[in-house]
Amino acid sequence: MQRLKTTPFHERASALMQGAEWRRWGGYQVASCYEMIPDREYYAVRASAAMFDVSALAKYTIKGNQARPYLQKLLTRNIEKLVPGKVFYSPWCDSRGKVIDDGTVACFSEEHFQMTAAEQGEAWLRKVAQGFDVEIENISDNFGVLAIQGPTSRALLQELVGERISDLGFSEAAHFEVDGLPVWISRTGYTGDLGYEVWVASDRGLELWDKLVAVGAGYALTPAGIWALDVARIEAGLIMLDVDYLSALRAETIGQTSSPYEIGLGWAVHFQKGDFVGRQALLREKQQATTPYHFVSIVMDDVVYREAFQAAGLACDLPVKAWRGMHPLFDAEENQIGYATCGTWSPTTQKYIMLAQVKPELAEPGSQVFFDAVVDRFRHRFPCEVVKGPVFDTPRKKESYAKV
Repeated sequence: MQRLKTTPFHERASALMQGAEWRRWGGYQVASCYEMIPDREYYAVRASAAMFDVSALAKYTIKGNQARPYLQKLLTRNIEKLVPGKVFYSPWCDSRGKVIDDGTVACFSEEHFQMTAAEQGEAWLRKVAQGFDVEIENISDNFGVLAIQGPTSRALLQELVGERISDLGFSEAAHFEVDGLPVWISRTGYTGDLGYEVWVASDRGLELWDKLVAVGAGYALTPAGIWALDVARIEAGLIMLDVDYLSALRAETIGQTSSPYEIGLGWAVHFQKGDFVGRQALLREKQQATTPYHFVSIVMDDVVYREAFQAAGLACDLPVKAWRGMHPLFDAEENQIGYATCGTWSPTTQKYIMLAQVKPELAEPGSQVFFDAVVDRFRHRFPCEVVKGPVFDTPRKKESYAKV
């Protein structure tokens, strides 16, 4: 019987678990929550620093003298300006222009790139690589990755690896050492906050964890699980595979698939770079304006929501843990105009927020839509407003700290 793999940090993570709240991600066992509820873990993201084990990300190296042309063919984004030390984010699509996965690509040299993805997809990468002089290696098990996210993350890492971390701009990366331990650090993350991702060889993962925890004690560093990460990424308006969209390789019908324009990634579709997988379909969609749904953030009227619970004699059930699932949305005439894919109470903004797909005519900020929820066994319809996303947007995410 095949078992879930454990990450390089599992020994330390499992020792901290209060309720054995594990989950499956990419063939790995990862923590949903270390404590019984994720409140303190979430607040660490916004008030100090949280440490997430994101080792389950699929990881690949792309090498060869045609590495860049290959990636230009694979990705929708133009990576011509992706130079050593930079990290770009991009989706990739099938020939119908439907998203297969999304992730980052980092440049080490003109013939050496590194990719991450939400899920394993090596077969597709090799399929697109036919005809290119490239070598693709799956290095998913070779490295552990800890995401250090939150306002004190830079100061923490500065004490750990030195002043040079302050020179690292948003979406930049470099090699460092932690007391002789080689690490690769990128200023990236999945929380919409100031944050970094620290890569280390798997066989030295526990060394890195211990050093981070020791230094992090002075910066309120808190190990955090996927539940806290989910709330933060919804606040930041960031999409998640199998929640906000299905991979085109696993969807059962074309209606279950999404183009980049449907999930808020139209900005990463660059036609001027030339041919890439899905280009013709995406160009046709843009020119003919046939995108059926737009990706938006919406805010529920929580006053009306609270009043419904009060009328039923119940305490208000605001979700401290984000929910996932396709929940229909309606217009004022009770026509279904889209669906919410996930939602949560946002402690930082004090709003009940959701990510959703709605028809283009209702995608403008200020548009009103309605969401159904059950209160004491009975369905209620609650008003929501489309807002300019993301609902949480802090300048420290991209702020420069380099000395001048």
